[in-house]
Amino acid sequence: MKKLITTLTNIWKIEDLRKRILNTLLFLLIYRIGCHVVLPGVNPEALVSSRGEGGNDILDLINMFAGGSFSRAAIFALGVMPYISASIVMQLLGIAVPSIQKMQKEGESGRQKMNQITRYLTLGITLVQAFAYVRTQIDAPAKTISEPMFTVLAAIVLAAGTMFVMWLGEKITDKGIGNGISLIIMVGIIAQLPSGLSAEWASRMSISGGGPIPLLLEFVALFFVVIFTILVVQGIRKVPVQYAKKIVGNRQVGGVRQYIPLKVNAAGVMPIIFAQAIMFLPMSLMQFFPDLQSNFLASLSNYTSLPYNITFAILIIAFTFFYTAIMVNPQQMSEDMKKNGGFIPGIKPGSDTTLFIDNVVSRITFPGAVFVAVIAILPAIASLFGVNNQFAHFYGGTSLLILVGVVLDTLQQIESHLLMRHYDGLMKTGRIKGRAASVSGLDQSSI
Repeated sequence: MKKLITTLTNIWKIEDLRKRILNTLLFLLIYRIGCHVVLPGVNPEALVSSRGEGGNDILDLINMFAGGSFSRAAIFALGVMPYISASIVMQLLGIAVPSIQKMQKEGESGRQKMNQITRYLTLGITLVQAFAYVRTQIDAPAKTISEPMFTVLAAIVLAAGTMFVMWLGEKITDKGIGNGISLIIMVGIIAQLPSGLSAEWASRMSISGGGPIPLLLEFVALFFVVIFTILVVQGIRKVPVQYAKKIVGNRQVGGVRQYIPLKVNAAGVMPIIFAQAIMFLPMSLMQFFPDLQSNFLASLSNYTSLPYNITFAILIIAFTFFYTAIMVNPQQMSEDMKKNGGFIPGIKPGSDTTLFIDNVVSRITFPGAVFVAVIAILPAIASLFGVNNQFAHFYGGTSLLILVGVVLDTLQQIESHLLMRHYDGLMKTGRIKGRAASVSGLDQSSI
């Protein structure tokens, strides 16, 4: 306890870190307030009564990512999903379109151009999703403004809300701690945790629920799932690097052995978010084109169905390899080592080193991707054992991976500020991702 108080005091002493944390909390508070501001022309009471008790599993998942604003018809109802969809499109175009590939290699100027294109694409996707949301999620009894004025007004407000949320995310990244978009998603997920816990408590305490013993076993299982998730997220493969001895003045430098920490899950949570965004497409197609409804598309809209989980797992594995190929550049790492007089023992510098690193990355990425896919489908498995759907979302899946990844990434940044100013880190024992020095300079942060 004394160590915790000392660490919090040290955090508060660092002016830049204190400002960043306060800025982050302020921006997140603004986001949460916006999640409760209902669209103009919507009667909240009529909206709740028109929806009744039934729900759609995928819609519940979207609502969780949006922090509950999706079901409330709030101004932030679409959340950051349009921005994530636009990012997916830009990543895929970066493979096929030479001009975008060129922009990706132009450094900071290229990144700014990519961000600007992503923003415009986000606006276009948001307008399409906004019209679909107004058409399918807000029934006539809840509308207090006549059509078509209501649809136009609500779509504009929803688009403005999404762009504002995107701006908040960018501001958190620039002036706060952690990745803004990731934190916004995380806060939205955490906001649904109390209702999930209360629903599970009510379910287990009912006559046919089984009582407190099954509930206790669920929490124990959840604890081990979280531990397993942390192990996967933090797992690394150490590649030893030897540096040649040099004489600089009267001192001998180099000659020490360090290592490159290649992460088992170098792609972070991006593959999960990408795959989840694609899994929302079948439901969107069924809403836009009712004639396309089929049993297969319906099963892809049910997160507990076998086709949904198989497709979801395959997408996660594919996106993990894809995003790892973008994040980890063996050739660049090999060149950097060669310039600094470093080499992997037993491996020739140059192409042999590049091939060796590429083989190591491929070997650790596959089991990492499989483990992440298993974690992603755990909510469906939990629901089969009688766990309430609202609580099952936290039992694994996208929610847990995002929570663990974002929390570890944010703690890493806080610890970096502390260590940079010669304070103790957050923990004297244990290891937070990124605590050990990396000789590769590889940025393996989450989204």
